[in-house]
Amino acid sequence: MKLHREGYSILLSEIMISLIIIVGLIFLRLPNIVLYIASGIAVVIFILFAQFFRVPKRSINNVEGQITCPSDGKVVVIERVHEPEYFKDERIQVSIFMSPLNVHVQWAPMEGLVRYAVYHAGKYLVAWHPKSSTENEHTTLVVESSKGEVLFRQIAGAVARRIKYYVQPGDMVKCGEEVGFIKFGSRIDVFLPLDAEIHVSLDDKVKGRETLLATLSD
Repeated sequence: MKLHREGYSILLSEIMISLIIIVGLIFLRLPNIVLYIASGIAVVIFILFAQFFRVPKRSINNVEGQITCPSDGKVVVIERVHEPEYFKDERIQVSIFMSPLNVHVQWAPMEGLVRYAVYHAGKYLVAWHPKSSTENEHTTLVVESSKGEVLFRQIAGAVARRIKYYVQPGDMVKCGEEVGFIKFGSRIDVFLPLDAEIHVSLDDKVKGRETLLATLSD
């Protein structure tokens, strides 16, 4: 396991602030118990941040036509909806909610060509709000393979306000390749063809790069 580059500046800032506070406490000659408590709090905060920015090593066993989960989290939506931005037709939406305890990297759900990659500024409604998919800050990414196109959307929430994505239209991506990161929790929506076979159920806990989400029809 390693730490994600998006966390370097935050972790360094936490260390610097903690050191300043501890040096200040020493300078003020406060009781040792205060120093111990402050040091303990600093260590706990660092561990929590380090866990948030962790990037675990995972194997990828992908077959053409199979869609793996693009992120960790819990499946909160499986429904037929109208996708208005790119497909402009009916699709199956599978939504994965990420808590602050989940890994927050996003990975390409299949190998293919990036057809679409657009960032949208927006609101910061709670991630489970029905309108958060279109009204919150989000990015929309579409990957095309020989089996068809899959759209997945990074969505900011009430806390997560920093979405990063690392691909552009025309890029080729491999299944499981890192394509983005959302800081401090949120949601991923995946839009699949109506004839796709869904392999997850509501409330399932899934792992990015590992859990099989769906299979595209021939």
